[in-house]
Amino acid sequence: MSTRNRKLKIAVVGAGIGGLTAAAALVQKGFEVKIYERAQKLGEVGAGLQVGPNAMKVIRSLGLEEAYMKIASEPENKISLTWDTGKIRAQEQLIGVMENTYGAPYTMSHRADLHSLLMTQVSEKNIYTGHECVDATNHENGAVLHFSNGKEVEADIVLASDGIHSVIREKFFGDSKPRFTEQICWRLSVPMDDFLSMGDKLPYAFTGKEYAGWIGPTGHVLFYPIRGGELLNIFAGRVSSAWADESWAVPSDTDEMMKAYAGWNESMLSVLAMATEAYKWGIHDRDPLPHLSIGNIALMGDAAHPMMPTLAQGGAMAIEDGMAFARLLQVNISDHKKALTEYSQERQPRVSRVQLQARQQFLNNQMNPAPPPIPVGWIYGHDAVYGTDFQLS
Repeated sequence: MSTRNRKLKIAVVGAGIGGLTAAAALVQKGFEVKIYERAQKLGEVGAGLQVGPNAMKVIRSLGLEEAYMKIASEPENKISLTWDTGKIRAQEQLIGVMENTYGAPYTMSHRADLHSLLMTQVSEKNIYTGHECVDATNHENGAVLHFSNGKEVEADIVLASDGIHSVIREKFFGDSKPRFTEQICWRLSVPMDDFLSMGDKLPYAFTGKEYAGWIGPTGHVLFYPIRGGELLNIFAGRVSSAWADESWAVPSDTDEMMKAYAGWNESMLSVLAMATEAYKWGIHDRDPLPHLSIGNIALMGDAAHPMMPTLAQGGAMAIEDGMAFARLLQVNISDHKKALTEYSQERQPRVSRVQLQARQQFLNNQMNPAPPPIPVGWIYGHDAVYGTDFQLS
């Protein structure tokens, strides 16, 4: 099937942050894209999402930075506190420094807000909900997707961005099971005003513009603003050998969460107690893949490289994936297989390194005292828009 005299047909499986970024980048470059999502209704669950400078460069390139900054938060500084006394372990300025050092700011957003913004870049008529991919066939010049509703779709390129349990990954890239990382987490949020009302009861003079981490030998708890400072997002990670579902949306008894942090700083526990609901899940990842494409199919996001949240780069890597592929396809417009191969060659070393560093950082965090964080400048400095790394002036 020749594609020389028509537009390439590109099918994206999964309408999450990664899939929508890929579609938005491809549409921006003039490609025809259709997205197939298993859910009956579009939307994102979860709460806070950290968007580092590397991901911000993609948002900027899509022409969305101004709109995004209206719904996001940019912390002024980052502080590290001890889990029991709340004593400051380390402190650094973020605002201004990140832009000057890496070429873009470090921001936080609600996942649903970023998801809605990306949705504006893709025509609604090209998003098909209620399409759960159950199989795929790789042909010489294209691929066919098979859905649980009985429909089949043929495309020149398939981009699988359908999460850690991707059927396409299992069929074409190996059927190994996700690895439970011995970390369970809770996600919750509280009104920022309620948090700040604690005032001097907190060990640090919080203003609501901090990215704060409470680091302990059995876990870590992160505080940061989202929705322009309206909410305090809380990520509470806990070391545990007990398995838990890796879904984002497993409701949890807040009493269970409080018991998990018994003995931690009393003021931090008081903040956790403000939450009226929490969601818990077990964190899983996978070992790095040797390649991210095969034939006319490529993997992106958690389908390709699910990772621990220790570096807060899972979403950012998916965002980078989408932009990188769009760029490489534009360069190799007459040879989409070459674009797929170059995508794998460019992305596999980077995402694999991030996966493994996230694991190591998790282990380091459990040491008492925890050593300084592993350097992440090489992550933040990358620019997937051009496939380059930011050069310090």
